[in-house]
Amino acid sequence: MAKNRSELVAEVAGKTSLSQTAVNGVLDALFEVFESSVAKGEKVSIPGWLAVERTERAARTGRNPQTGEEIQIPAGFGVKLTAGSKLKAAASSK
Repeated sequence: MAKNRSELVAEVAGKTSLSQTAVNGVLDALFEVFESSVAKGEKVSIPGWLAVERTERAARTGRNPQTGEEIQIPAGFGVKLTAGSKLKAAASSK
């Protein structure tokens, strides 16, 4: 089972006194902060829940799966999400 954004917004609005439009705006702002912080290389941490940070990937040699030819994969960046203790406890409760 997965929960999409509109279901999440409706559930949060139901648990708070905010409208769905307001909750949607808050989520947009939250993800904009994540985006700008990660782009700058800053770690965003919500203690007990999650941490989001940019990671570096070194250049490496790979293989084209169709031809088997070696290719050079350039260095780049990835994103690492780490679950906090409260999120881990919730996942292991059932």
